Amino acid sequence: MKKKLNIILSFLLLLGVWSCNEEKWLTEEPYSFYAPENSYSTVPQLKLSLNYLYNELRTFFWDINGDNAVFMHLGDIAYGGTDFPDGKFNNTRTWLVPTAGMARTVWDRAYRCIQNANTIINRLENSAAGADDKAFIEGEALFFRAFWYNYLAIMYGDVPVYTEEITSAKTDFVRTPRKDVYTQARMDLERAVTLLLDIDKVDDGRINKQAAQHLLAEVYISLEDYAKAIETASAVINHPQMNLMTSRFGTRANETGDPYWDLFQYNNKNRKSSGNKESILVLQYEHRNSGSPTGYNFLRQGFPFYMDIRVYNMADQANPEVVTPTVPATEGLFPISLGGARGIGVIHPSDYFLYDIWGTDGTNDYRNSPYIIVRDFKISNQQAAGYGEWYVADGHADLLKQRNPALYNAYMLRNFYPFIMKFGRTDNALPDDVLAKNSDGSFRLNGLGERVFIYTSMTDPSANSSLKDEYLFRLGGTYLLRAEAYIKSNQLTLAMNDINALRNRANATPAQLSQINLDYLMDEQMRERYFEDYRIMTLLRMGKFVERTRKHNPMGHNVDDHHNLFPIPFSEIERNRDVKWENNPGY
Repeated sequence: MKKKLNIILSFLLLLGVWSCNEEKWLTEEPYSFYAPENSYSTVPQLKLSLNYLYNELRTFFWDINGDNAVFMHLGDIAYGGTDFPDGKFNNTRTWLVPTAGMARTVWDRAYRCIQNANTIINRLENSAAGADDKAFIEGEALFFRAFWYNYLAIMYGDVPVYTEEITSAKTDFVRTPRKDVYTQARMDLERAVTLLLDIDKVDDGRINKQAAQHLLAEVYISLEDYAKAIETASAVINHPQMNLMTSRFGTRANETGDPYWDLFQYNNKNRKSSGNKESILVLQYEHRNSGSPTGYNFLRQGFPFYMDIRVYNMADQANPEVVTPTVPATEGLFPISLGGARGIGVIHPSDYFLYDIWGTDGTNDYRNSPYIIVRDFKISNQQAAGYGEWYVADGHADLLKQRNPALYNAYMLRNFYPFIMKFGRTDNALPDDVLAKNSDGSFRLNGLGERVFIYTSMTDPSANSSLKDEYLFRLGGTYLLRAEAYIKSNQLTLAMNDINALRNRANATPAQLSQINLDYLMDEQMRERYFEDYRIMTLLRMGKFVERTRKHNPMGHNVDDHHNLFPIPFSEIERNRDVKWENNPGY
């Protein structure tokens, strides 16, 4: 009996051991597939995660096919050519509300990227990366985290800040004061500057020390530390590998143009391929690369819908003929001289930008030259009245205005306004698979002998993309940041010198000391960097969105006093059920 009892007890003890280890032996160990436990552990995995952050940044600025992205380009520089006068993004009062998608556009992407950056930083220490790789990877991840916290602070004010990887549901976030959000961005960037390499030591398009310093100078301004902003911007400006491009350079230097025009030509953005020492951080485009499927889509949203313009037969006053002046509409071909894009006239530049800010310099300012802002075009449709003539200079636009003012006004709203050619596709070296061809493989030409792009669908790069790398930061912007810090610290002569460095390069009349103030600076920002980034961010950061939109946008009457901040998305307030949030004032 005793022996039998011992056997039973031994069996129960063994069963207890098995029971204690049940959770362990039921747990899967991922040897042959990726899971949270074994990801972010090798250099290739960590770099792949960084590539995701690069792609998120590129997509954020380039994929502007949605209405919310269009809104980010408005303010004092533009308004909506569609939904005019009071629809959609032309009515900030109804567009910018907590329950609308506009409130979430940046919020969701920013926190998605912050979570990814936190994961990289938190797991880096226990990874297999060596010391050099760890420094570079941490520096890039810190830059991205700082970039998005800076954006969140600019747009929303007080927002949650967290620097640890979140691995489970959390409903008790606390909104951090705006100044402390900027401080987190400052700390991240100050450390990133110590880890990143100089611009001449990294591949084109990679985060570098000068890019981190450029962004850090902006953050210092937001923190009202103007001395640090000046010091940091000066470190970029005075770096031996940085210079404003004041002479002709690059792939089209032997053609008619100027140094500012050269900055935006095909293959001229990256310093290693063109010698461009003004570029700081360039977003990269690789044609037909599935990992980088989009280019900058400003051509679709920002170019006029010119294929639908009509002209009268000037010789036949009794029976006016109305035909398409560019190309037959049914063929869907778009001439290279007009950027080659199928514009739809959504982002209409404001009259203040197109005409007022250039003053007496007019087109003598290289940034407003006929090469970079095209204000007229030749009628290339051989079936059109006036074939081979200029639409404006030869009187076709005026004739339409005289005979049918209502139609003329409609055309001027969406179908014809100046072309912003810094993003246009005017280079014959562009990929030939986006150009129309004849059956024998030769390039198809329009009536003026120009190559033409063919439109296949709105998602194809032949229709919308600039097909080029594009700047995120360049040195002209750093000069403007330093000038802003000089103005805010009452060093107006030094601010004037920085502004005039840009104006001298642009062949513009030098600014006078009596002109220097923040409004003049914001006009100069517009002249120098128009549509290179989201204008609304500069206006919000400087607290000027309401004032300048009311003053310079024809739909400015739809802007309310509280619109210098975006609303916190209502869905985020609902989700954060364990800590009550009040929305920003006015929402």
